[in-house]
Amino acid sequence: MLVKFILFLFLTPLFSDSFLFVEDKQMSYKKLNAQEEYVLIKKGTEAPFTGEYDDFYKNGIYHCKQCDAPLFDSNAKFKSGSGWPSFDEDKFGNVKRIIDKDGRRIEIVCKVCGAHLGHVFEGEGFTPKNTRHCVNSISLVFEEK
Repeated sequence: MLVKFILFLFLTPLFSDSFLFVEDKQMSYKKLNAQEEYVLIKKGTEAPFTGEYDDFYKNGIYHCKQCDAPLFDSNAKFKSGSGWPSFDEDKFGNVKRIIDKDGRRIEIVCKVCGAHLGHVFEGEGFTPKNTRHCVNSISLVFEEK
C-alpha cells in the first residue's frame, strides 16, 4: 500500500495538466508589452470598442498573440455589438474553457500556452451555433488568407 502511494506521488505530476503547463511555460513566446501582459498573463480585459479586431472582417485566421497557435477562423466571426471580437466556433481546438475566478463565467485560454483570451457565453442566440467566444483583440494576431 505504501509503495502504491509513493508511486502515485511521484508519477501523478508527470501526467497532470499542471505539470504539462509548467513545461509549456519553458517554450519561447513572443515578448509582450505591458498592456498585452496585463490581458494575456494577468487576465485583464481591454476596454470595449477599442480593440483592433472589434469591427474587422477580413478573411483569415486569428492566432494567439503569445504563442501563435491558430485559434479562430474569420468565417466564425460575427458582429455581436459587445465591443470585443466575437466568434461562434473554435475551429482549431486550441481554446480551453475553465471556470472563471468569479465562479459565474467561463474563461477561455489558449490551450497551448495558457494565455487569457476572454470568455465564452452560450444561449444568447446570436448565431445558429448559439455560442459567443468574446475575445480581447489584444490577445490575437490576424493572418490574412
